[in-house]
Amino acid sequence: MQRLLVLVRHGQSEWNLKNLFTGWKDPGLTEKGIEEAHAAGRSMKARGMHFDRAFTSKLSRAQITLELILAELGQEDIPIVSDEGLNERDYGDLCGLNKDDARAKWGEEQVHLWRRSYDVAPPGGESLKDTVGRVLPLYCQAILPAVLGGEAVLVSAHGNSLRALVMVLDRLTPSTIPTVEIATGVALIYRLNADSTVESKEILKP
Repeated sequence: MQRLLVLVRHGQSEWNLKNLFTGWKDPGLTEKGIEEAHAAGRSMKARGMHFDRAFTSKLSRAQITLELILAELGQEDIPIVSDEGLNERDYGDLCGLNKDDARAKWGEEQVHLWRRSYDVAPPGGESLKDTVGRVLPLYCQAILPAVLGGEAVLVSAHGNSLRALVMVLDRLTPSTIPTVEIATGVALIYRLNADSTVESKEILKP
């Protein structure tokens, strides 16, 4: 039993490039983002990875990233679950705003709290704690049982929904999770023990 779980953040989006808060908005990938997805797929193929199923969000940047990775692997026919639980954190009133403009309006410290704290939500949006609250049920009810059943599972999602999963897998606390960053197009490779704890973790950079 390999009990393999690979988490990958979508490639650079058009709003990543423009330094905008994205949240549940649905911009496409940039040319760089498309190449990041292809590169992630090539790196997985070079490692001989074969997946049994995949999970992604309801947002196109994660779905397209998954499609491009699976195309590189030649594994487009595996079952794919698209679930809102894996959507990016909802930034509420900040969505569509330039991050520098937000800092000028509300101050560096306040914007940093909204972006990186565990339980402080931006106006009209979600905190990371809220995001964990919707990611974790999907993980416990669908993703983890598949992995513990011996399947190799690929998850293509977003910076904050993946931070929620990393918090659980790496046993991080509300005080340590703010320092965690996940770059676009980078895959995190986990192998789990039978009791769901992490046997090994590797960062796969294209």
